[in-house]
Amino acid sequence: MPRTWTKFLLRWLITTVAVLVAAKLVSGIHYKTLTDLFVASLVIGILNAFLRPVLMLFSLPFLIFTFGLFTFVVNGIVLYIAGKLLAPHFVLDGFGPAFWAAIVISIVTMILNGLTGVNRKSEPPPQNKPKPPPDTGGGPIIDV
Repeated sequence: MPRTWTKFLLRWLITTVAVLVAAKLVSGIHYKTLTDLFVASLVIGILNAFLRPVLMLFSLPFLIFTFGLFTFVVNGIVLYIAGKLLAPHFVLDGFGPAFWAAIVISIVTMILNGLTGVNRKSEPPPQNKPKPPPDTGGGPIIDV
């Protein structure tokens, strides 16, 4: 399996686990089966890719004023929209549970990404570059 697919599946699994943790910790989130959580995390990922940047752009003054804390509100809006799209399989009772679930999902995702290293940049292999010739001291001297 190509590395990009492996990375995608690992991120999807991490998001699903984060949504599951949020559903267990935050009252007001309801789902029927584990498959519903997988679909919900996929829809959340799609909304994060396309809708979230637009919401972040429109909320830029609030983001600046709140030093970035308004990001949790934007994440809550994305989660709330995902709940509306997926009802009755994945339901949020209102914006309050969506807001708190967005915070839980952000924290759990950050922890799991750190543990799995899914967001780390892979370092390129070291290249065998030729060593520069040793300095013989015959160059110009600039004394200031």
